[in-house]
Amino acid sequence: TALAFQSANPSANPNLNPDTNANVNKYHASARYQAQNSIIPPNYRLSTSLFEAPASTEEDPLAGMSDERKANLFQSLLRDLQIEDVPVLGCDANVVHTMSAALWTTLAEVSAKDEEQKICLVMDNIPLGALEAFVEDFTVLKTQDRLMVYLPELRRLSISLLGKGVGPAFIIEATERTADEIAERTARETSAVANVATDSEGQVDEAKSTAALMSFIDRIVVGEAACPYTKSIDLAAVGLEKQGVPPGPVAYRFGPSSEACAAVGTFWNCVCELLSKPQEEISTTMLSLPAIGAGMSEQSLTRFSAVVELISRNLCLFRGDDVFGLVHFHPAYDRMMIHPIDKPSYGHLPPRSWLRPMMTMNGNVDEAKTFTEEDLELSDYQRKAPFTAINILRVNQLNAASGAKSIVDLEVEDGVFEKASGITTYSRNAIRLAGVGKEALDAGLEADIAIAK
Repeated sequence: TALAFQSANPSANPNLNPDTNANVNKYHASARYQAQNSIIPPNYRLSTSLFEAPASTEEDPLAGMSDERKANLFQSLLRDLQIEDVPVLGCDANVVHTMSAALWTTLAEVSAKDEEQKICLVMDNIPLGALEAFVEDFTVLKTQDRLMVYLPELRRLSISLLGKGVGPAFIIEATERTADEIAERTARETSAVANVATDSEGQVDEAKSTAALMSFIDRIVVGEAACPYTKSIDLAAVGLEKQGVPPGPVAYRFGPSSEACAAVGTFWNCVCELLSKPQEEISTTMLSLPAIGAGMSEQSLTRFSAVVELISRNLCLFRGDDVFGLVHFHPAYDRMMIHPIDKPSYGHLPPRSWLRPMMTMNGNVDEAKTFTEEDLELSDYQRKAPFTAINILRVNQLNAASGAKSIVDLEVEDGVFEKASGITTYSRNAIRLAGVGKEALDAGLEADIAIAK
């Protein structure tokens, strides 16, 4: 079963914990929406086939310790942290999306500072297994050079469990930012300012960014019917009423930071908001992240790809992909640059090598035979927004739009079959965008980018 979620937007209020005598910041839920079975069962086993961490071979130092002794040791460790002047923060989340919003928001605050830091974040109401899963995945992530080379700000961060898991608390640590790391951040922020509009205070301009994204949606998503159930920039899920899905407003949300942790935190806050509102109030969310991978260079594209993979990975870790679907956008979007090239990648277009088989299955045999590789490349323009953006979709909308038999066995080459979905939509979009032509598509994209600048 997928984990259900309870909504919350993190906000901090100082409290004194009488058990630990530690100053604690409590993250309180601003909106209480309780879905059926949304509390994580105590014995729930968290896993994901995409990002499973290897099992530990170390002997468990807590094996055989009684619950009472663990609780006493946990409180003792918290008191030790207070004596050491380590901030102890509390979180009242009782489900993984509120935990994730609070955790990534805290990581973003730590990442924003240059000095060495250590923070304890207590999650009293979250099963220890959820904390363990996050720590294991974050630890594995930091060993994966393919991603870490494009997520350099994460190298100075580490996350562990207090007392090797004696209680539900994270230890978040950051080393002092080096001269090279300061230079990397400065270059990243300079690139963002050079490629997107800023306000009078030098911050990324939200109004102009949103206007640019709306222009793209009007041009491609509505004008070229890239999504047949979006009829305007303001309304989504139109025409799905018979499948039990009501139309509703599109929410436009914004994250100004170029930091990966801040982007992930903003994403989780959007998830919390979506789950706190019925579909009639928010149907879907378009999240603008213009400072992430800003620009049109290959370096910008790889930075975008790494950050959105981090977001997708974290959502899938807790099976959130059973609740939401993601659609990723970037002005230099190139499916041949997205890992893996020849396999599905969550939130991205299908591999370009699948387009001909898809068109053939859809009955577009002539186009499958006659389209050039340049024609097929134009399919990428359905994801070429003026800057990094993520569409967060409710899964029930995707299921209603695609139908009960949307997943098929697609013969991607002789005798090789892969599970695929969206055959009709991807085929239609590839054919339609090839008909528009590269010159017109480039002109439209340049106009959108000009608005953002």
